[in-house]
Amino acid sequence: MNTTIEQIQTKVPITILTLAGVLDATCYRAVIDNATQLFSAGTRALLLDLNELTFISSSGLVALHSIALLMRGEQLPDTSEGWSAFHAISHFVEEGCEFENNVKLLNPQPRVKKTLETTGFDHVFEIFTDRDNAIASFQE
Repeated sequence: MNTTIEQIQTKVPITILTLAGVLDATCYRAVIDNATQLFSAGTRALLLDLNELTFISSSGLVALHSIALLMRGEQLPDTSEGWSAFHAISHFVEEGCEFENNVKLLNPQPRVKKTLETTGFDHVFEIFTDRDNAIASFQE
């Protein structure tokens, strides 16, 4: 998994975190740690660019869930607890009647998009195919 970070200075400062490769059990904690560092540095609007992400596993979904909680300022699930962190996602998806305001997704590959749709994450995260529209959505 490779990541890159880009800062966009607009009315609402936006951080774009690009994820490239595979997001699975081997790297999901590193992605959460990366987001934690961004949050500690002041990031409150995060756009996850998934254009180069080729696969997301259940651990990757735990990472997305954790990042959403983090950007809300909420307590992260204890990922060392195994399935309990994953089971917390079902509540997260069930309550997802409104999109996340602080985390949005950009350009998921078809395989990743299918996983997001199958798991209901497309009802929690706003998904954009156009970068400019994604950035503008944080300004509304």
